[in-house]
Amino acid sequence: MSETVEKLVVAISSRALFDLEESHHIYADKGVAEYSRYQIDHEDRVLTPGVAFPVVKKLLALNERSPLRHRVEVILLSRNSADTGLRIFNSVAHHGLDISRAAFTSGAAPFRYVAPFAAHLFLSANGEDVRAALAAGYAAATILPSAATANPEAQIRIAFDGDAVLFSDEAEQVFQSEGLEAFTESEKSAAREPLPGGPFKQLLAALQRIQVEFPSPDSPLRTALVTARAAPTHERVIRTLRAWGIRIDEAFFLGGMSKGEFLSAFGADIFFEDQEGHCQAAAEHVATGHVPHGVTNS
Repeated sequence: MSETVEKLVVAISSRALFDLEESHHIYADKGVAEYSRYQIDHEDRVLTPGVAFPVVKKLLALNERSPLRHRVEVILLSRNSADTGLRIFNSVAHHGLDISRAAFTSGAAPFRYVAPFAAHLFLSANGEDVRAALAAGYAAATILPSAATANPEAQIRIAFDGDAVLFSDEAEQVFQSEGLEAFTESEKSAAREPLPGGPFKQLLAALQRIQVEFPSPDSPLRTALVTARAAPTHERVIRTLRAWGIRIDEAFFLGGMSKGEFLSAFGADIFFEDQEGHCQAAAEHVATGHVPHGVTNS
């Protein structure tokens, strides 16, 4: 195995990986000291999986299939201290997750360690941390509460919105300021001009590097674009992905339809979206990460 092979690196907070809501309420209501005491007293009580647990487990399972192996690494970035973080690592071991690296910051913003760990993605339940990471130029999403059932299939399926997620929000700015007709005309006239990349472009490229290791029908990883765009504004999106040399397995141009049922039919393990309304609807069906980026979140 070559150590020079570039891995997909995902950084995740403990509250996105595990169900820490009871502990979080103690922190919010009673403060740091009582929270620390509670976590230490319960450090041998295993935490149950959180919303992002299934997607992390599937990502790590890619290492078992990849001919190059260890194509994915997951790292904990947590506001816990080393003391309270012991319960997190005990739970990681109990659930058999291959996670060995972590940064416990004792309440400080953990996004500063995304770059030293060379992470392609930061997932957190803390919206403030996610916004800071995005502002610093990293792909990041806030994991929303969801009661959706995990997809039992072994293949991991990841879905993305387009504007302000995979692509920049320049087209969305036209839509928000001038309306649908102006947006449509603008995108038609720029159909052969690739869109600038958004915060998740590099993550999609990293996923693509894993996909090309496998024949297409046998890939353990499948991606989808799920966008509110419709014809004729679809053309610029397709030509942009072509210019990037990136393959998307499935693409949905929904013209404003609700995305949830399509994501459920696709079997998405996680969906990344910038608009809160679409996120709330999607979270009823699949695990969803809100990307607070672009004009709709300003």
